[in-house]
Amino acid sequence: MKICSLASGSKGNCLYLESGDTRVLVDVGLSLRETLLRMDHAGIDAARVNAILVTHEHIDHIRSAGSFARKFNVPVFVSHLVREKADKYFKKTQLHVFESGSAITFRDVVIDPVPITHDSCDPVGFIIESREGRAASVTDLGIVTRLVLEKLRGCRFINLESNHDVDMLMNGPYPWELKQRIKSRHGHISNEESLELLHQLAHEGLEALVMAHLSEVNNHPDHVVRSTQSFLRDQNVCAPLIIIGDQYRASCLMEI
Repeated sequence: MKICSLASGSKGNCLYLESGDTRVLVDVGLSLRETLLRMDHAGIDAARVNAILVTHEHIDHIRSAGSFARKFNVPVFVSHLVREKADKYFKKTQLHVFESGSAITFRDVVIDPVPITHDSCDPVGFIIESREGRAASVTDLGIVTRLVLEKLRGCRFINLESNHDVDMLMNGPYPWELKQRIKSRHGHISNEESLELLHQLAHEGLEALVMAHLSEVNNHPDHVVRSTQSFLRDQNVCAPLIIIGDQYRASCLMEI
């Protein structure tokens, strides 16, 4: 597998994942120009991407999904409800419409769109399985449901939300209503919740993590680093490579 976090945060999200003979982008929330610049910088050939997977309709996840798809003539996988909600972004694109919870076979991978809780019309995370194993991207989580927990077990790679530090959020500048929305069952999970989930997912085959969707106002990379260091220190089952997702620059192209 090859993985690159091209962007992660409230201003734009995009993950490159190569597994087996299939290359996908999970969300394209940057401008097309910036997406292509970051792919080139990471050594990724945009013309070899086979598909775009859309998690939900928020602009930081779909900004140039349609533009990329039209430029490179690749299909966009999107749920029926998201297609209806964000139809203008997908004009003149090849759409593969899926139902949340129903796995899809595409090329040499199986794509499993897992229903999650978030304040959008039909949000999903994605589990991608090939002969190389299982990889997942699950961000914009309100809560970690039992289904999400079970679907993430056994993955070699996870792009996992670690959105906010609870104290920073509650003592920060956001209005109370927004704080409550972020902490709600349809908002985002905290560093502490991500750490708890990681302890439940630890297995000897977990090789890489991207800690994703960090808030620029209510979190800091140092907090997430401490949290992941705690995870590594408190268990001896696995020692994955850990990348902190960045809003403004692509990660290295990881190969596992």
